[in-house]
Amino acid sequence: MKIAYSHLVQYIEENPSIENLSDNLFQLGHEHKIEDGIFDMEFTPNRGDCLSINGLLRDLAVFYTVNLNQEIYNQKLNELFIDFENLSNDICPKISFLKIDIDKAPAAYKGSLDNYFSDLTLNKNNFFTDISNYLSYETGQPTHCYDAKKINGKLVFHEIERDIEFETLLDKKITLKQKNAVFSLNNDVINLAGVIGGKETACSNDTKTVVVECAFFQPEAILGKSLKYDIHSEASHKFERGVDPNCHDRVLRRFIKIVSEHANIKDMSIVSYTYKDSPVNKIPVNVNKVNQILGINISEDDYLSYLLKLGFDVKEGVISVPSFRSDVKTQNDLSEEVARVIGYDNIPRAEIVIPKNDKQSNKDIENKLRFFLLDNGFYEVINSPFVSHNSDESINVDNPLDSNREYLRTNITTSLLDNLVFNERRQKDSIKLFEISDIYTSKNNEIHKVRRLSIVASGRVGHNYEDFSKKINKKYLTKIFYEAFPSENFDFQLLARDTLNTKSKNDIYGCEVDIDSLSSEVLNYKETSKSPDKFNQYSIISDLPYSIRDLSFSIKDFTKCKSLQDCIFNYEDDLLKEVFIFDYFYNEKNSEIKIGFRFVFQSTNLTITETQVSNIMNNIIIKTQKINSIYIPGLNLP
Repeated sequence: MKIAYSHLVQYIEENPSIENLSDNLFQLGHEHKIEDGIFDMEFTPNRGDCLSINGLLRDLAVFYTVNLNQEIYNQKLNELFIDFENLSNDICPKISFLKIDIDKAPAAYKGSLDNYFSDLTLNKNNFFTDISNYLSYETGQPTHCYDAKKINGKLVFHEIERDIEFETLLDKKITLKQKNAVFSLNNDVINLAGVIGGKETACSNDTKTVVVECAFFQPEAILGKSLKYDIHSEASHKFERGVDPNCHDRVLRRFIKIVSEHANIKDMSIVSYTYKDSPVNKIPVNVNKVNQILGINISEDDYLSYLLKLGFDVKEGVISVPSFRSDVKTQNDLSEEVARVIGYDNIPRAEIVIPKNDKQSNKDIENKLRFFLLDNGFYEVINSPFVSHNSDESINVDNPLDSNREYLRTNITTSLLDNLVFNERRQKDSIKLFEISDIYTSKNNEIHKVRRLSIVASGRVGHNYEDFSKKINKKYLTKIFYEAFPSENFDFQLLARDTLNTKSKNDIYGCEVDIDSLSSEVLNYKETSKSPDKFNQYSIISDLPYSIRDLSFSIKDFTKCKSLQDCIFNYEDDLLKEVFIFDYFYNEKNSEIKIGFRFVFQSTNLTITETQVSNIMNNIIIKTQKINSIYIPGLNLP
């Protein structure tokens, strides 16, 4: 929106320079550019109240002495009799009509009206429409003018029930969709409410009698209409951001005053309809809350002084929000008003004090646990804290990102079981998982957050030949943890499989324990010789197809098992993502061992080819054939 510096400064007693005015506008949060004495303003969508001279002056009143008492017609007005019906008063709870009859339209303008067009280099339309446009610029309240001779009949405000053709006053024909709010005259649409009027009832230079409509529309009913029909109008821009519902009388009396300065008024009358009063938003005075939010220390007197200058009313410990500030609803909003007045750059920096709550100690505990578990073949998992399942203690999220994950989880184990099923469906038969995370519960309307470690394990102990026949059980897990942390905190229990959608029959063991309960024994634990740096690595999980190859060996010398295993496990290639033993058999009769390895190939950026996989497998075969006493059944090397 463009506003002339001269139009603002005429109401400011201090007569500030354009540079000083600009600085204060920036402090108040109003971005703008200046060119040839014109402010090109950019307002945030919640500050529709600033889309006018008066709106900006109300804000600037915290810095200057501002006179907002523009002259109005203050005599008693006759009551207007108009055949009007409001069928959608939920959309339009307040509306007024003013009728003015003049001798003739003036040949030229003067005063503020003339300055408006000359200073902003705007095109004129006709006398009454020009006053309407100027008043929108001055007060922020759009009005619409009808030629009184063209609106004989019943005027109805309603939502249309079918698509209707409509010609705007700009000669543009559009098809209005049903549910649009309109004004109709004798069943013909003459005005798309809050956006633009129609050609049939528009004023002209010959208009001597005008009916001025001044309405309040619910912003959501106007929002998007201008964009939908490709019609830009100042009215829609203001209505969809919210206007003052209580300004109609003053705006129309200001309209009369400007008309009287240019023409002889023969007759005038007014009528107002209020279907629903606008409630006054009241917020208790709480300067301590403001100081807490902003990190400042202002007195209550200074706090209230700022708000009074901004147009707020204070009485008996209660702040009444003015009707033009629909964006202010809470203590946080009031704090923002104070911050704007003080200036964000002027709010002192507070020293950051780190509370003594053993955060570092907790981090040390978690890292020791993490390295211990990784050292023993467990894989760390990070799951989302949002879940679909819930309990009586679950906390519901008001605006979930996913409708299937609208609760905060009350345990970690359930998520780890989902991970276990995921791996079992992909033929993993040695699964050892853990997660360190927070859980959330609600008791007596209080939210409780607890840091926990959860462990889930199932299947084979490991994929090497020594552990292939060994299954994970409570004894195996208890031994691992008891040797490191001699306590009963790690109490592994057999978990039920009946609700899991998987064909595996392997037992599942798990435990979930509060981190705080482990503090002393974990901190006393001495880490193994393996470097933690080994685990500070991550790999990208590819969503591209993977390829699997199996390779079986016969071994006549048991001592060669380890050599074969090391040869295969130590083979490195970017495409080879995983190797494990999937079959192991020892024939006691001939002391022959049969061992099967499974190779998983996958790329992070390209679909792998058969040729790539075959080349790697051939290299592995060549390396293994250099080991004595082993052979690959069915393999014929040249």
